[in-house]
Amino acid sequence: MENKIIKDNLYKLAKDPTKTYIAPSAKESVPYLNFSELENSLVQLKNLAEEYQSVYLNGTQLPLEKQNQLNRILFNAERSLISEKGLPRREWYKHQIYAPGFYTGYGVKTLPAIREAIEQRAWKEAQEGINTVSQTIKMYNAQVQEAVNLLGKPAF
Repeated sequence: MENKIIKDNLYKLAKDPTKTYIAPSAKESVPYLNFSELENSLVQLKNLAEEYQSVYLNGTQLPLEKQNQLNRILFNAERSLISEKGLPRREWYKHQIYAPGFYTGYGVKTLPAIREAIEQRAWKEAQEGINTVSQTIKMYNAQVQEAVNLLGKPAF
């Protein structure tokens, strides 16, 4: 959009003639980023979450051993949202869904590996982030599926 504004000379038309102003230069075009794997894993997560919600009351009827097993599954679900390689430029921060922003101090960024790469126009890094987050959500989905399987089949 900004490149179109620059091409149409809108900055020059809108400038104040009493002030010195240099119009920005056009930026490189945004390449195609493949979000399909991420979108598919998010659709699967939505479906699994709905399925989990429909069976979660079964958890109160499980024997203590199965309740403990469910608690372990849910505990590990959050841990599946981390990646051992960490985030770009801060390998010590491993959570892939939210993190303090690299450029914004402590302001939280969602999907930081993707979002910050796009904001910095680091296209290769953005695609790598999309792939990493997709795999992370797939691992999370596996945990939710395991919980659904446990709740969907009460052991009485």
